[in-house]
Amino acid sequence: MFTGIVEQIGSVSDVTEHSDGRRLVLSGKGLVELNVGASIAVNGVCLTAVKVEGESVTVDVIGETLSRTNLGEVEPGGDVNLETPMRADARFDGHIVQGHVDGTGVVTAITHDDRGTVMTIEPPPDLMPYIIEKGSITVDGVSLTVAALTEESFTVALIPHTLEITTLGLRKPGDTVNLENDVIAKYVERLLEARE
Repeated sequence: MFTGIVEQIGSVSDVTEHSDGRRLVLSGKGLVELNVGASIAVNGVCLTAVKVEGESVTVDVIGETLSRTNLGEVEPGGDVNLETPMRADARFDGHIVQGHVDGTGVVTAITHDDRGTVMTIEPPPDLMPYIIEKGSITVDGVSLTVAALTEESFTVALIPHTLEITTLGLRKPGDTVNLENDVIAKYVERLLEARE
């Protein structure tokens, strides 16, 4: 389990294409603490470390994951958000993030004013029912609060710190971002369906 509090921006050192997916080699500080088999969130996607060597970790991304996320777009030299799993004895910041991305959205606008930066994202229509104003959403692995909502899009307000320590500061209109809705909403929907 993760919290959506990104620990660092990592670099994509290498990408190898396979018939059933891709293998990514990622570099970052403190990755040496991971063990083979451990989980790591990459742009909000929970992946398994298949090799750990110094300050780099290798992960495999299967076709199903590539079809639901933006990890098919990352290239060597690119940047990704990295978060290691939450420790049971740690503070719980952010919100409950599983690393199970529901789909991708498109950044449609980024505005800056004296109050900060606002990013507008258009998700797939099937994700909209799970998004509520002032609710939690994960964007590229970053735990955020939905600032406003329309029928087709939502906005998030980004503080300078978030822009500095995550890849959201590098995003521009037209970019694809990974979205994970609040898991509580999905469980509530499933329970209601079971009662019908």
